[in-house]
Amino acid sequence: MIRNVIFDIGNVLTDFRWKEFLADKGFDSGMIERIGRASVESLIWREFDRGSWSERELFAAFVQNDPAIEEELHRAFDDVHGMVKAREYAVPWVKALKRGGLGVYYLSNFSEKAHRECADALAFVAYADGGILSYQDRIIKPDPAIYRLFLSRYRLKAEECVFLDDLQENVEAARREGIHGIVFQTKEQAEEELRELGVR
Repeated sequence: MIRNVIFDIGNVLTDFRWKEFLADKGFDSGMIERIGRASVESLIWREFDRGSWSERELFAAFVQNDPAIEEELHRAFDDVHGMVKAREYAVPWVKALKRGGLGVYYLSNFSEKAHRECADALAFVAYADGGILSYQDRIIKPDPAIYRLFLSRYRLKAEECVFLDDLQENVEAARREGIHGIVFQTKEQAEEELRELGVR
């Protein structure tokens, strides 16, 4: 029996809208792609979420990827408010699951900077029973250690949990730890798959 629902945050309960965010700052499509290659789409971004480097070290690494756009990179990431935006259904969905008697948690790769500057997108956290943001424990998905830490911290049984994430690799990693998994595409699709697992 499923007793606990675990949500990823980006592109599940919120929109991780980095391209739109950069467009809002006035960058054209070519520069958005270039900034993305140097930052969000690089392996360095995982270290941002891991919380293992200082912001200064991370910016230096972004710049090293494309030194010619140092000024643009700083303008892009000095303040990331608006990069993560809440989805309207997030709080009502969490509340509805809790009314149904389920534990509701979050497990997300998330940087300290985004947590601080995009806090307005995370209103659902106040209604959750707990969770892990990767930077706080310096472990990122799909490392199996993050799933084990989560289960241990909240004293949950893997077989009583279902994890929703938009990335297949993260869901498969959860499944290897015995957690049920759903690859999130839309709220409607996820709800249907939850019903198939007996979650109403």
